[in-house]
Amino acid sequence: MSGGVPPYVRLANEIARQFAHRAPDDAATAIANHVKAVWDPRMKRALIAHVDAGATDLDPAAALAARKLQASS
Repeated sequence: MSGGVPPYVRLANEIARQFAHRAPDDAATAIANHVKAVWDPRMKRALIAHVDAGATDLDPAAALAARKLQASS
């Protein structure tokens, strides 16, 4: 990929927008549940690695969701 936002970041941020009306921890749980149920495991791992690398381009709820996913792996 040449520049731009990785697909897993774009998707995680889109999902986070759908849960923006919820409290941050509730939103993160809902995002994590969606990722766990729907995403390909490679995309899930890429999202977690992205957060581990210090990502600054993720919605805060999406970043928290990635940390929740990591904790449950």
